[in-house]
Amino acid sequence: MTTSTPTATAPPTAAVRGTTTGRALRRMVATEARLFLRDPAAAFFTLAFPVLLLVILGCVPGFRTATPKLGGLSTVEVYAPIMVVFTLTMLAMNGLAPVLTAYREKGVLRRLSASPVPAALVLGALVVLYLAVAVVSLLMVVVVGRLAFGVPLPRQLAAFLVAFVFAAASLFAVGLLIAAVAPSAKAGQAIGTALFFPLEFFSGLWVPRQTMPSVLRHIGDFLPTGSATQAVQDAWRGDWPHVGDLTTMAVFTLVAGVVAAKLFRWE
Repeated sequence: MTTSTPTATAPPTAAVRGTTTGRALRRMVATEARLFLRDPAAAFFTLAFPVLLLVILGCVPGFRTATPKLGGLSTVEVYAPIMVVFTLTMLAMNGLAPVLTAYREKGVLRRLSASPVPAALVLGALVVLYLAVAVVSLLMVVVVGRLAFGVPLPRQLAAFLVAFVFAAASLFAVGLLIAAVAPSAKAGQAIGTALFFPLEFFSGLWVPRQTMPSVLRHIGDFLPTGSATQAVQDAWRGDWPHVGDLTTMAVFTLVAGVVAAKLFRWE
């Protein structure tokens, strides 16, 4: 009688693990997208509101005329970059922060950590989804601004992409930091909302940065939203973002990202 020698099962290769992880990430992104679209407020304020505000401003004849106090730009041209930063700030402060804290509070992250799927994929899925939403919002602002009100297209595409990536990285890092330190979902929502309004003020949402007193404008230069607005606007006009603005965003990305990674709790 012959006996068969048991064969050892080979561990999955890196390619197999990568394929599995990629498939899991795509499914998580699709799931998070469905959840995002089921929230009318989130969809409205990140996709519809920036375009709606631009349309309202553009319907005022005086806001379509260039003026020296705005650096030779019209009000509509000034607000187009602000709307880009508005969407990123909304997604970071009122998206990443409360969603991740809610998942931790409900035990979603703990259950995922015990599954073959890395819990960190939730973070990756949210970042991918929110970047996609920000890009769609950006395209809508650019297209509507151009077709409806003659806002010039971004003249320096490479610089524009650099400014957008730096802005997204710095604001998302702050959102992750809030998720790391907030003890509950309600606290995450409250902290994110509390930070949203001053950050948007210094981005120029209520008062364009060009008309701010110099003290307020300089404060904004050292905040991610102020530097992001300036960088996006510079690239829109055809200039490379100032190194100081890129440095501010890079510092926020590194510092907030590192601290968030050290303090983040999965349960």
